[in-house]
Amino acid sequence: MKNVHLSSAPRWYLEGFIGESSSVRRIVINSWPFRIGRRADLSFCLPSNSVSKEHAEIWHDGASLRVRDLASRNGTFVNGARIDREVPLKPGDVLHFADHEFHVGFESGASAGATMQLDRNEWVASLRQFEKLFEEGAAMPFFQPIVKLPQPDIFGYEVLARSRLAGLESPKQMFAVAARLSVEGRLSRLFRREGVHLGQDLPGLPNLFLNTHPVELAETALVESLRDLRESAPDQPLTLEIHEGAVTDPEAMRELHCALRDLNIQLAYDDFGAGQARLTDLIEVPPDYLKFDICLVRDIHTGSDQRRQMLETLVRMAHDLGVAVLAEGIECEAEGEVCAQIGFDYAQGFYYGKPAAVVQMAEA
Repeated sequence: MKNVHLSSAPRWYLEGFIGESSSVRRIVINSWPFRIGRRADLSFCLPSNSVSKEHAEIWHDGASLRVRDLASRNGTFVNGARIDREVPLKPGDVLHFADHEFHVGFESGASAGATMQLDRNEWVASLRQFEKLFEEGAAMPFFQPIVKLPQPDIFGYEVLARSRLAGLESPKQMFAVAARLSVEGRLSRLFRREGVHLGQDLPGLPNLFLNTHPVELAETALVESLRDLRESAPDQPLTLEIHEGAVTDPEAMRELHCALRDLNIQLAYDDFGAGQARLTDLIEVPPDYLKFDICLVRDIHTGSDQRRQMLETLVRMAHDLGVAVLAEGIECEAEGEVCAQIGFDYAQGFYYGKPAAVVQMAEA
C-alpha cells in the first residue's frame, strides 16, 4: 500500500504515554497506512522490546478508520480484545500495542500534535474511570417530559445523561472527564444509544429528543451512530438536538439535515437565545423544532409587555418558516399558560416533570 500523506484539517490521533515520559503525547495519524512498530523508519516508532519491528498498521478505507495486526509477537488489542483480523476504530477506543496503551481520538481543530501536560497517573485514572461508564448498567439515562400545549399532553421526552458511578453522576462530571481524554463524542453516543434502548419502554411511542456534543458535528461517527439507532428502533420517533451555538456552518447543517431526513429523524436547535440568536442560520437551514432557552421564558408571566411582544415576534417568525417552537424551563402554571397564549407549540420544565429514570416512572 502506497503511503498517502494527509493535509486536511480533521485529524485522527493516538494519545498516550511513550517510554518513561510524564506527559501525555498526542501522535497525529498523518499518513495512510500509518505503521506502528520498533523500526525507526515507521510512521510511529515505539522503542520497546515488547513491540515487534512491524507491529500494526492503521488506515482509512473511505468509510472508517481501521487497524490490523502485522503478525506481532505480543499482539494488538482493541478495547482489551486481541485482534486477529482488521477491525474498525472509533474515537474513544483503547488500543494496546503489546503493553503500550493509547486511545483513539479525532479532532477538527489545529491543536493536534501537541504534547499535553497531564500527569501520567491522572491520565490513567481518568481513562479507567471513563471506561467504567461503558460497563453494563453504569450509564443510566434520565427522561424529562415534553408536553404539547395548551392541554398539556406528553408528546415526548428529552434524554439526559446520568450514571450510577460515584463522582460521575452528573453530565458536568462525566463530560469533564471525557474532555480530558478528548472523547466527548463517544460519551454522547453512549447516552443516545442507551436512551433509545430504554426509551422504547415508555408508553405511547413518544418522540425521544437526543442530545449531541458540539465536537460531533465534525465526526463521521455521528451519522453512523444515528443509522445504527434507527436500525435498532425503526418505528421510534427520534429528534436530534443541536446546540444553537454549534450551528455555525450552514452547508454542514444542510448535509446533516438531509442525512436525518433519510433516517426519518427530526432536527431541533437547542437553547435558542442563550447566546447569539442565529436567525440567519435558522432561515438557511430551518429545523423541525426550535427550543427557546429558559432565559427567554423565565418569569414571562410577570415580564414587561415589550418582552412578551419580542417573544411573540420570534415565535411568529419561526412559525412562518414552518418550525415548531418549544419553551424550556417552565417552572409554574402561569409561565406555561402565557407561553401557550404567545403561541408556543410545546413546553418542557420542572412544572411538567423532573428528569427521572424509566424505572422511576413505572413506580410513580
